[in-house]
Amino acid sequence: MPEREESTLLLNPIASPWQMGIYGAEGFLHESLKMEGYVSETLVETLDRILSQNRIKRILYVSGPGSYMGIKLTYITLRTLETARGIPFAAVSAFSLNGGKPLKAMGKLYFVKEKETIITRKFDEKIPQEFQMPESLNDLEILQDREPDYRLPSV
Repeated sequence: MPEREESTLLLNPIASPWQMGIYGAEGFLHESLKMEGYVSETLVETLDRILSQNRIKRILYVSGPGSYMGIKLTYITLRTLETARGIPFAAVSAFSLNGGKPLKAMGKLYFVKEKETIITRKFDEKIPQEFQMPESLNDLEILQDREPDYRLPSV
């Protein structure tokens, strides 16, 4: 049986359904998955399955802004995996997976990225929340800070 290629896993816990991408050693997308159910109910079981089937060398996750609960649970789970299994993780911005469009905050408020600043802005019409796993990780900006980017106080 041939040895499995080292891979990078990209998690997007703020998408609905939440998303996962598996990238080969060269950084190109091999598989994109949409996971039904809440991150709180499916993340650990899904990660366990993915880690048993793939040789994951690192994990990237969307650190926000967006769903407080999904981001927090993902961060805690990844910190635990890093400690227990030695799998390092890093963060990417949600804006890098939605083409820079406004991201749902709460109510009619959305996060908007203006140059390097993220602000909240009210929109009366609902803005669709569409995310796409990038075809390559090579142009994806890895954030210096891997802590969750909540932007709003928890509710």
